[in-house]
Amino acid sequence: MKIRRYKKVSRNLSFYVQNFGFRQPYQLLADGTFCLAALNNKVNLSNDLPKYLQSEIKFITTQCAIIEMENLGSKLHGALVILKNYVVHKCGHEDSAIPAFECLSNMISRGNPNHYIVCTQDRDLQDKIRNLVAAPLLYLHVKTPVLEQPSEVSVKWTEHKNDGFGQQEAEKIAKLKELEGVVTNEEKIKRKRRKKGPNPLSCKKKQKKSHGGISKPETKLNVEKKKRKRVKIAKHIKEEILKRTFEKLNTALS
Repeated sequence: MKIRRYKKVSRNLSFYVQNFGFRQPYQLLADGTFCLAALNNKVNLSNDLPKYLQSEIKFITTQCAIIEMENLGSKLHGALVILKNYVVHKCGHEDSAIPAFECLSNMISRGNPNHYIVCTQDRDLQDKIRNLVAAPLLYLHVKTPVLEQPSEVSVKWTEHKNDGFGQQEAEKIAKLKELEGVVTNEEKIKRKRRKKGPNPLSCKKKQKKSHGGISKPETKLNVEKKKRKRVKIAKHIKEEILKRTFEKLNTALS
């Protein structure tokens, strides 16, 4: 199961690396809900996530996420301590803080240019991320981290991009071939077909010839002889038949 999980993670990460330019160390943008879930399930994020992603990572957060955790009270003090250990990136809301949901949404909008991997347990934020292009989503399923597979929006965007790129490249290659004289006529040279012999399986078998060179015609008698089967008679039955015939002859003679 672990091998399958690691293969799936590497496949999902390679999708973002090849199509959107993600590079190591990957920037994990976390909010308070993610830290709270890790604390409740006793997950060591700094040790487990690098092993899970098999790469270097960097935890970051925003000032809005920290202020939101502070306003929620002392019950979330442990999660707040974890969140304050992360690097704080400028979100542009330093003057007036906004909810973490809106702050993180703004950080990954417009194609996620800073290549953030969003770590959250907020269902509303997860649903919004799934509708954005180039926005990886990571969450905790009890104690197991899960990097969700690329959204349909991201997959369709890359397909559309690759289709256009392929057409342009095909046109350039065709022009280069024409300039170099590599392009040949589309008409293919027809090869001359050789006459083939009869199918040996469909041919009749040759009839055996006699010494005179003439084959013997099959008559009804020959066919009957071929079909006749010898019937074996048991020894005691033969003796019984002979005994009866002798008795009939003796009675006839007397």
